[in-house]
Amino acid sequence: MTDELPVQRVEVSFVGAPPAEHIVRASGVSQVEIDGATLRCVVCGSFQPFLEALRGHEVITLRSIPDSILEGGNPW
Repeated sequence: MTDELPVQRVEVSFVGAPPAEHIVRASGVSQVEIDGATLRCVVCGSFQPFLEALRGHEVITLRSIPDSILEGGNPW
């Protein structure tokens, strides 16, 4: 097993505005972009802080793609 932390590119669509202020402060989250009700970001390591930042906000869709598959490209 490798010691490297997994890196995921994530896209989440919400009912209403994304909780950007909570997500930006979540440990391991970077490159936060907002387009209307859709938020895109990178999550490095555990998803738990990211998921806790979503608490109380209705999620319509959530997609996660390992960054290693994308070779640093933008999937969205």
